Amino acid sequence: MRWPSARARDRRSSDLPGDGASNLPGDGTSGRSEDERPMRGVPGCVVTLEDVHVRLGERDVLRGVDLVLRERRIGVVGANGSGKSTLARLLNGLVVPTTGRVLVDGLDTRRHGAQVRRRVGFVFTDPDAQIVMPTVAEDVAYSLRKVPAGAARDARVRDALEARGLADHADHPAHLLSGGQKQLLALTSVLVTEPDLVVADEPTTLLDRRNTRRVAAELASLPQQVVLVSHDLEIVSAMDRVLVVDDGRVVADDEPGPALAHYRRLVDDDLPSSSVPATALRPPAATQVRESRGAQDGTR
Repeated sequence: MRWPSARARDRRSSDLPGDGASNLPGDGTSGRSEDERPMRGVPGCVVTLEDVHVRLGERDVLRGVDLVLRERRIGVVGANGSGKSTLARLLNGLVVPTTGRVLVDGLDTRRHGAQVRRRVGFVFTDPDAQIVMPTVAEDVAYSLRKVPAGAARDARVRDALEARGLADHADHPAHLLSGGQKQLLALTSVLVTEPDLVVADEPTTLLDRRNTRRVAAELASLPQQVVLVSHDLEIVSAMDRVLVVDDGRVVADDEPGPALAHYRRLVDDDLPSSSVPATALRPPAATQVRESRGAQDGTR
């Protein structure tokens, strides 16, 4: 599966604000341009995180995160509880920083949340947390509830379902869909609003291999910019840029090869010395790592 790159990595633009640089492993050695912005005419955003800290209760979930995200395909990896899902939720204002700020095309997520969410769609791990209406077509139409009812809105719903292979299920109860179909429905209900950036938080974790490949292929084919949080290193390896999150910090930021090598070293270092060699414990890329299921957070 190929995740299309919008621009050659060595193309640079000197008139863009900020360089996104950081003192992280691999920086300055990969040839990736830190000041790439999405290709002109193709949906995408520039997301800037400035000294972001997130504290929930007594726990520092994220600490000192500085990033500029412009690439077409960005992967995020990390252990359970590392802070990667919180990082994803920052990008469309579902979580706001305790200190610091997040800007999406210059809009502060704290003060302009509604405008940000029109630009940035969010797909949860568990589609049942996102599907809110009885039937498939009604759930997609719910995303367009601010669009006047009529033939034009009906056509958008119909076209969106057709694009994801769900047209034949339009009048079916959403809760009777398979796991893979539910995740496609959740994705469709986000895409019908035509966001510029799609953030997907472990969208394949609850799926079998066949549906994992299908959902990954759908994400790969999107014209939109995509930020994908995943434990599936095979999928992440095809991204333009990969962030590694560990203990609330971004500890590596590079092209997939160096970033994933750093992540594997982190995993290996965490294994007790008496355990089986890490290569034997490391699951195949298609193996899905399950995490706790989150409640709906008002994505649409």
